[in-house]
Amino acid sequence: MNPSKKQIKELVTFATDIAAGAGKILKAGFNRTHKVKYKGRIDPVTEIDIKAEKYLISRVTKTYPDHSILAEEGSDRDEGSSWRWVIDPLDGTVNYAHGFPFYCVSVGLEYKGKPIVGAIYDPERDEMFSAGLGLGAFLNNKRIHVTNEKRLDRSLIATGFAYDVATARKNNLGLFNRMVKAAQAVRRPGSAAIDLCWLACGRLDGFWELRLHPWDTAAAILIVTEAGGKITQLNGKPYDIFDADILASNSKIHKAMQKVLTG
Repeated sequence: MNPSKKQIKELVTFATDIAAGAGKILKAGFNRTHKVKYKGRIDPVTEIDIKAEKYLISRVTKTYPDHSILAEEGSDRDEGSSWRWVIDPLDGTVNYAHGFPFYCVSVGLEYKGKPIVGAIYDPERDEMFSAGLGLGAFLNNKRIHVTNEKRLDRSLIATGFAYDVATARKNNLGLFNRMVKAAQAVRRPGSAAIDLCWLACGRLDGFWELRLHPWDTAAAILIVTEAGGKITQLNGKPYDIFDADILASNSKIHKAMQKVLTG
């Protein structure tokens, strides 16, 4: 039996509560000197990532001990459950480590592989984005919706680059060059989760990125679709959180973006 709307509402409340709690941990450590380790050449993790993830995992396991968990820093639990929490304790770690105030906590929940709950908290702006399947998308409890812009040349687009941009053959630089010429402007803030939330609330009209991970998008894609947006792979095929490349828009400029990115 699929979860009821009442159950989804309760899960959204829980997700926003733990996202806010982890956000307090991030905020308290912001603009301080951090112990930075590297998972790759330019792929950092700080002690705050680990601290926030431990907090989130402890809250989930205490309240939902039979649920599975997929988390960025490796605190995974496979309970063989239909329920799976997908967690990014700190999206925008490079920004965070440099004192650049654009980062967030992302908490998503899937039921049988389908996103049903999303909560993303931006501590710097005290903005909580949330969504429940069939319940709409919200920013600080106020309903949000994507823009109605129909022209790509009047659209503000965001993107990002994978950590191995300097060495990977598939590095997004060519697509960035093409989109800069087609859109009104392109931004690269450094947090895919916030970029997608800003698309959902109308601050952006579109977003694309290559080589993302499940925890980057698990919560945000539901927020976008519940706000009236559209999510696919670059080629227009249905998107799953395990797909590396994503194209998101207000739906009205989707085909135009797709043409630029795949043409």
